[in-house]
Amino acid sequence: MLENLEIEELEFASAGDFMAELKREFGGGDNELAKVAKLKKLEQERRIMVAFVQEFRRVARESGYKE
Repeated sequence: MLENLEIEELEFASAGDFMAELKREFGGGDNELAKVAKLKKLEQERRIMVAFVQEFRRVARESGYKE
């Protein structure tokens, strides 16, 4: 996709086709990025540590983030 973009040889029938190709090439899209961002922004706040760790683990599983 990137090579074709650089030489201006990309054509899509619709914006939906473009988005599908973009997600296929580069991953899950906004949903995946939002989950990773949520994981990085988690704070303990006034919760006990056990509650925080449980939420962190749940969000981490849902995000698919490996690092």
